[in-house]
Amino acid sequence: MTPGYNTTTIDAVVITASGDEGVLMVLDEDGKLLAWKWSDRIQPIETTALDFTRDLAAGRWIAARSKMSLQLQEELTPGDPERKWTKLSQVSGGFRKVKDAVIAHQGGDQQLVLAAVAFGQATTNLFVIFDASGRIINVDISRDFV
Repeated sequence: MTPGYNTTTIDAVVITASGDEGVLMVLDEDGKLLAWKWSDRIQPIETTALDFTRDLAAGRWIAARSKMSLQLQEELTPGDPERKWTKLSQVSGGFRKVKDAVIAHQGGDQQLVLAAVAFGQATTNLFVIFDASGRIINVDISRDFV
């Protein structure tokens, strides 16, 4: 179990007749299940959310922006992602690793993927919101840090 600022990420193993399967669960601050997934099953928007988060972590700001919709890129100044990520990393004790991503809502006009990121002092989830065509239309790095 990894406590975060507004969420808790739990890595578990389910023992089945066909073998052990990893499960990732994300709980809100009240302990209610926000999202879950089988750990080794990745879908396209999860892949994009992971790639986007890894780009931020590596300081590849232009590559991260390229995954955003044109409208979101226009709304953000070029330095916004760097500023927000740097502040989050500093306040959280330094970036350690991108853990995993889980779809919290899929289908329709908006889809939500939570990307779990481990920092020195906690794990937090980036809320990566996609449109129906799989482009990032919003990112909530964390209300505590922006």
